[in-house]
Amino acid sequence: MAVASNSWSLKLARNGSIVAVTSGGPHAWIMINALRARFGDFPVIVEEGESSDVFWRRRRKLLGPMKVASMQAARIPIRLTKPRTDVVIQEMIETQGLQPDPPQGLEMIHVPSINSDTTRDALKTLNPAAVFVVSTRMIGTRTLNAVSAPFINYHSGINPAYRGMYGGYFALAEDAPEHFGATVHLVDEGVDTGDILYQSHLEADVRDNFHTYLWRLAAGSRNIVIAAMEDALNGTLSPRHVDLPSRQYFSPTLGGYLWTGLSKGVW
Repeated sequence: MAVASNSWSLKLARNGSIVAVTSGGPHAWIMINALRARFGDFPVIVEEGESSDVFWRRRRKLLGPMKVASMQAARIPIRLTKPRTDVVIQEMIETQGLQPDPPQGLEMIHVPSINSDTTRDALKTLNPAAVFVVSTRMIGTRTLNAVSAPFINYHSGINPAYRGMYGGYFALAEDAPEHFGATVHLVDEGVDTGDILYQSHLEADVRDNFHTYLWRLAAGSRNIVIAAMEDALNGTLSPRHVDLPSRQYFSPTLGGYLWTGLSKGVW
């Protein structure tokens, strides 16, 4: 069982090492556990997940009520495709050695938000050489400036063309399978706009759908996460610009999801 802690004199805390920040989820733990296998134990700061009410309220303010209502309606047919994916996910776990859960004995620092004073105090005390970011809220300036270490994010999409959410799905939905992949990049104040460190270009399985794309991308992208963190610890980060159109994606709408599924077989 993972152990929760708010004491930052953890035995795992070593100045000059890695700290991870996350709100959890299978693909986040797959990446964190891959890093633990490579670098050993390190502290993990876990922020509370945002409530669905708050999430959708922000979306309505940004995108308008009609579009958000369509996004929420799309969750119904998306949910109907879930049962047949369990076998595919279990197969990936077994054949690719995925670890989608927090490991036993892991000491975690629980915080209300990545942008809280609690998080910033923890980072200052831990004083890491690099901060690995996966599945969190957008990180504000004060948190990014709390320590001198680079913040390095894993994003399930090819930046800058597929910023935001569900990049793998939208790449396939737009007939761009060459952009089915993931990005590891430096974090700045934008939405997946930081300079790029590594990218993976992968292939979806014919059995994949909305529920398995994140798993497929995580399984095939652990190597680029490890490479980026090795560079950070060695002081050899080489950020670069990728010449692609920049676009931010959100959840699929009901009409878009059904049309893409029926016309292209991308569910």
